[in-house]
Amino acid sequence: MLVKVFGAAVQGINATLITIEVNCTKGIKFFLVGLPDASVKESHKRIVSAIQVSGFKYPRQQIVINMSPADIRKEGSAYDLPLAIGILATSKTIMADKLPDYLIMGELSLDGNILPIKGALPIAIMAKENGFKGFILPTENAKEAAVVEGLEVYGVENIRQVVGFANNELELEKTTADIGQEFLQSQSNFEFDFSDVKGQENVKRALEVAAAGSHNIIMVGPPGAGKSMMAKRMPSILPPFTLEEALETTKIHSVAGKLEKGISLMSRRPFRSPHHTISNVAMVGGGADPQPGEISLAHNGVLFLDELPEFNRNVLEVMRQPLENRKITISRAKYSVEYPASFMMVSAMNPCPCGYYNHPDKACVCPGGAVQKYLNRISGPLLDRIDIHIEIVPVAFEKLSDSTPAERSAEISKRVVKARRIQAERFRKTPGIYCNAQMTSRMLLEYAAPDAAGLQLLRTAMDRLSLSARAYDRILKVSRTIADLEASPHVLPVHLAEAINYRNLDREVWAG
Repeated sequence: MLVKVFGAAVQGINATLITIEVNCTKGIKFFLVGLPDASVKESHKRIVSAIQVSGFKYPRQQIVINMSPADIRKEGSAYDLPLAIGILATSKTIMADKLPDYLIMGELSLDGNILPIKGALPIAIMAKENGFKGFILPTENAKEAAVVEGLEVYGVENIRQVVGFANNELELEKTTADIGQEFLQSQSNFEFDFSDVKGQENVKRALEVAAAGSHNIIMVGPPGAGKSMMAKRMPSILPPFTLEEALETTKIHSVAGKLEKGISLMSRRPFRSPHHTISNVAMVGGGADPQPGEISLAHNGVLFLDELPEFNRNVLEVMRQPLENRKITISRAKYSVEYPASFMMVSAMNPCPCGYYNHPDKACVCPGGAVQKYLNRISGPLLDRIDIHIEIVPVAFEKLSDSTPAERSAEISKRVVKARRIQAERFRKTPGIYCNAQMTSRMLLEYAAPDAAGLQLLRTAMDRLSLSARAYDRILKVSRTIADLEASPHVLPVHLAEAINYRNLDREVWAG
């Protein structure tokens, strides 16, 4: 008897339909074809044990299974459940009538329990697009898949429940998710708030400008000045997720298996902070079985790189293209996958190896040339992609002991959201451009051209501060964002003056 069961393969952040054909004939052998990897081949042992321990009879016949299309590599243990259901259907242990209407995925343990899988959300989206009535998957992943409207989602805990459902002996409970309610409840729930930060008003202002235009920013200051503290609070002032952004970000975390248990949809922008010992592959993604890297897990959110010069230079250099293109393509001999990587990079570093260059109280003990050598660990092309450079000095005792509460993140966020709305209207006819940081040189001429007084100010700054040529475009982008924060239709000299102050590391005299 030939039976067809339907599953899915995840490639990148999208899923492809997999048809599992199971045929039982006379004999005793087991054949599994269709380009399965080692973990799929090992499923035979898990399936036999799960079927027998669950009280069903494993057929004593020759079983041939084909996983179609055969040119797509099948990876992972999530095919255990559909394979087992196909085998039980061919032996007539269960009725096959319902199987064409449902997509089935799940990993089996030896006792027949069903373990969670990766990529439930993209699989559910694909199931809906292909006209399936429902999706049967592990209970732990059910809320995640229930985000997709118009698809019946059933979470199951063991193989006996699937058999009972197929034989009309058991009614499974549909899993539902109130997306709007969950979305609104947790959007303003932040562990860290800028009201906790004493002083550092100039740095807060720089971070507000960065958030308003999605500009990359680097903070330079001595240990204990508050760089990491403020970086952790960046998500609290970024604009709330749109539903489209939330779905796309959730898909990435689902594929990587990083979605928190019981979460149906990510409602807050991600904040990723990898250690400086991270490898190239872990940062940008890839591997033998390609997985999203940190830059993709930070998509639509913040990637915080603390102690930037301590990162391996190769790791930083592979980020240059994704920073520009906002996506990463990982190519293999037979296929390539593309992961989105539109993130805001927030980085922090000490000014020198000892950490006290330009400190108001402590003397720097680094030898001559050490400051410039330390800064040179960050290449010019990477620094070119960082729009805002801000120096931080330690907070004075008077401000630390001041009990007056600082401005809350919610107040800063209102100004950021207002500026982003102006940008959304400005770029609504330009596909792929959503914020000032993404503007091209041609767009700068149209939207950020300074007047005569502004041009004179720029010329003077370039000459006196020895600013590099690469600083010119960055200054215009940042000044456009500052103007948006003030709802100004034009870039004025005062906006340019503030933007010029955010190019510290471009000054030839900065490192002595």
